[in-house]
Amino acid sequence: MKPTLSPELYWLVLTTLMTGLFWIPYILQRILERGFWPALWDPQGVAHMDAHWAKRMMRAHLNAVENLAIFAPLVLALSVTHTGTSATATACMSTFLPAWPILSFLRWPSPCFGLRPSSWGLRHRWFLR
Repeated sequence: MKPTLSPELYWLVLTTLMTGLFWIPYILQRILERGFWPALWDPQGVAHMDAHWAKRMMRAHLNAVENLAIFAPLVLALSVTHTGTSATATACMSTFLPAWPILSFLRWPSPCFGLRPSSWGLRHRWFLR
């Protein structure tokens, strides 16, 4: 019998990978601002960053890590007890697909490409505050 991955574990793996990749954009920004070695010698992020999108991305990453610390044990408990249902699978999917990481991530490239959120007609939306 071939072992299968439950939907809850599948979404946990995707959420963990997404959280694991959130650091890349703001670390690249630090490298561009400060240089390679000074960026790496500041693991706590104490040095001031000029780009506001990088600060937002760093906060989004920290938020995702905090949420993962709560989410992962719950999913692992579901997996061990084999009590997953379609409702728990949907709840696990909703941790990966909400608007906050997607919209936060899509927001930051705007200064890089000369675009402004106001040009998108979304200036007063809740996710741009």
